[in-house]
Amino acid sequence: MLSWFRAILPREERFFEMFERHSLAVVGGAEALRAMLEGGNAIHTHFQTVMDREHDADDVTRDILMAVRRTFITPFDRGDIKDLITSMDNSIDQMQKTAKSIMLFDVREFTPQMKGMGDAIVRCSQLVHEAMPLLRSISKEANRLTSISQELSHLEGRADEMHDAGLRELYLAQGRTDPMAFIVGNEVYDHLEKVVDRFDDVANEIHGIVIEHV
Repeated sequence: MLSWFRAILPREERFFEMFERHSLAVVGGAEALRAMLEGGNAIHTHFQTVMDREHDADDVTRDILMAVRRTFITPFDRGDIKDLITSMDNSIDQMQKTAKSIMLFDVREFTPQMKGMGDAIVRCSQLVHEAMPLLRSISKEANRLTSISQELSHLEGRADEMHDAGLRELYLAQGRTDPMAFIVGNEVYDHLEKVVDRFDDVANEIHGIVIEHV
C-alpha cells in the first residue's frame, strides 16, 4: 500500500541532476589522475585538478545528503541514495589519496601497468557518468544499467591483473637492489587498485538499485 502511495506522489528530480554533477567531477578527477601518470612537469598542474574536482564532488555529496533529509518523496530509497553517492564519493576520495601519494614520494616515472590501471579508472568514471541519467528511467534502462555494472566489475578484475603483474615486475627489477623504490611503487599500485575497487562498489550499488526497481 505504501509503495503504491509513493508511486503516485511527485518525486524530487533534483537528485538526478546532482548525481550527474558529481559524476562529472569524478570524470574530471580520473582524467587528471591519468594525466599525472604520464609523469614530467605537468604532474603539479594535474594534481591540483584532482584536488579541485574532489572538492567539487564533496560539495555535491553534501547537497545530496542534505536533500535526502529535507525531501518527502525521493526518486528511490533514501538508503540507496546515500549508499550510491557515498560509493561515488569514495572513488574520487581515493583518487585524491593516490595523487597525494604521488606528490609525497615525488614519483616522476610510472610503469605501463600503472598507466593501464589509470586507463581503467578513466573508463570506470565514464561508465558511471553514463549510468547517472539512466537512473531517471530505471525500468526502461535496466539492461544498460546492468551491463554498465558488469563492465565496471570486469574492469576491476583487469586492474587487479595489471596490479599483480606490475608489482611482480617491480619486485624483480628493484625489490633487492632498491627497496625504497619498490616500497614507493607498491604504494602507488595499492592506491590505484583501491580506486578501481571503489568503482566496483559503485557497480554493486547501481545493480542493487536496478534489482529493487525491476
